[in-house]
Parts: sequence; C-alpha cells; structure tokens
Amino acid sequence: MKWKIRKTNRHIITYSIIVCAVIGLFIGYGIVQSKPEVIASVNGQNINKDQLYDALVQSSGKQVLDSLISQKIVELESKKQNVVVSDADIQKEINKYYEQYGGEAGFIQALAMSGYTLDQVKKDIVDNLKVKKILEPQITITEEELKAYFEENKATFAQEKQVKASHILADSFEIANQVKQKIVNGGDFAQLAKEYSTDNGTKENGGDLGYFGSGKMAVEFEEAAFALKVGEISDPIKTEYGYHIIKLVDKKDAQEANYEQSKAEIRDALLDKKIGEEYDSWIQDLYQQYDVKNYLGQ
Repeated sequence: MKWKIRKTNRHIITYSIIVCAVIGLFIGYGIVQSKPEVIASVNGQNINKDQLYDALVQSSGKQVLDSLISQKIVELESKKQNVVVSDADIQKEINKYYEQYGGEAGFIQALAMSGYTLDQVKKDIVDNLKVKKILEPQITITEEELKAYFEENKATFAQEKQVKASHILADSFEIANQVKQKIVNGGDFAQLAKEYSTDNGTKENGGDLGYFGSGKMAVEFEEAAFALKVGEISDPIKTEYGYHIIKLVDKKDAQEANYEQSKAEIRDALLDKKIGEEYDSWIQDLYQQYDVKNYLGQ
C-alpha cells in the first residue's frame, strides 16, 4: 500500500488500481493445481495458469505483496488506536470526487471507462482515511504555508466558465430528430435518455454530464452547449460519437481565485502532501513493531 494522495485532476486510474488488478489475478490463478489448467496455446503449445502465476509473481509479486502487508499493518494499527471511518467520512470524500468530475454522473462515467468499481474506490478511501486520522494530529500547517501555497498555485483555484448539461446520444440523425420531437411534444428528457441514448455511461442518470469547462468535450458538442440558454434543448449535433440532443441545465461564470474561499481546499492539499512525505518512514517504523514474515520466493 502506498499513501494515495487525492488528485485534483480528472484521473482515477492510479497505482492502487494496478495493484487491485494483479491481486485479482493472483486470487484467480494463485493456487497451484496437480493438473494445471490450460489458458492459452500457440501452435499447440500450451500455456497454463501456473505459468501465468509464476510470471505475475516475478514481475509484480514483491510490489503487490508489500502493498498487502502495508494494508494489513494499517488495519491493525487503526484498530489499536481505535480509529473509526464512518459512512459519512466516506461519502464526504466521494463528494470531492463528484466535484472533480463535474458531478455524480461524470464520476460514474469515469469509473465505467476505467473498469474500477465504486467498492474499490471506497476501499481506497477507507485505507487513506485511516492513515490520515492517525498521522494528522502529528502534522502542523501554518498560515504562512497556506498563503504561500495559494500564491504558488493561484491559477488552480480560479474557476473557469462552466456549464452543466445532459445529453441523449443516437447513432443516426433520424433517431436523434425523433427523440427531439418527443421532447418538444412534452416527453421527459431524463426518461428518453434512459430509453434511447447509446451512451451507457450516462443514460441511467438521465444523460447527466455534470459541469464541464472548455476543452473537455468534442468541439462541436462544446460549442453547442455553451451557446444554449439554461433550459434550452439543442437540435441534433453531430460529433465523432454520433448525434447528440443537448439540454443545458446550468451555467457558472468564471471566478478569480479567492484565498479565504480556497483555504480549506489548500489545507487539504498541504495535509495530503505532508502525510505523503511522512508515510514511508511511518510504515517502516510499524514494520519493526509488528511480526511481519514474508515468504515470497521461498
């Protein structure tokens, strides 16, 4: 396990995802069988599960096992210190992801695209919060540090102009136009998205894309969305993905960076940074306190 600092960009695939994927393969293939199961062949030459397991251990075994040991140490240490992570704590962190991805729909869409599950995200959050609750009381952040960080990263605390939109994606202009006419005739946009949209990442949420700024969507889509008035619905818009019916839900004007409004976010960023700096030495100290035995390779 590594301390996974919460990112402020739109990336969710991190070291932890790679670890989870390899662990899954270990669980699936790690039991040595008397008659190894064939999983592939080349010109009649078989490749079995034992060979895959051995290759995984050789390439990533130490990294994954170190992560599992660290996770277990954090679990035991948090119990020892009576550290509790509540459902409210977890939801608060998930809400931060919602903000980063422009809303719940954007976050769910990112998960669907990455192959990462919400349960895996929650597991990472719990692990991180346990570490954070243990180390935070040992860390000091001064007003001077907060102000210096703000000045050095002022551009990241400014808010660009954003819009919140929903869409229905269709394969053809004819289908998109038919859906638009259903909306004009009083049809419910969200319900029609569930029925007709081919965007599997958003259709179940009524086509909700959350908030986004410039450069985040296909050019044709973005130009159409920013040109709409709140509540207005576009004609079919063609992009490389198909034909979109866009509904503009809300607009946010650009805002300059404000220190007082950003103070809590700055403190979180500095706290994450300092915990990241302390984590390796802290976990190594705990390695010495716990009875850790590593039999990999024996």
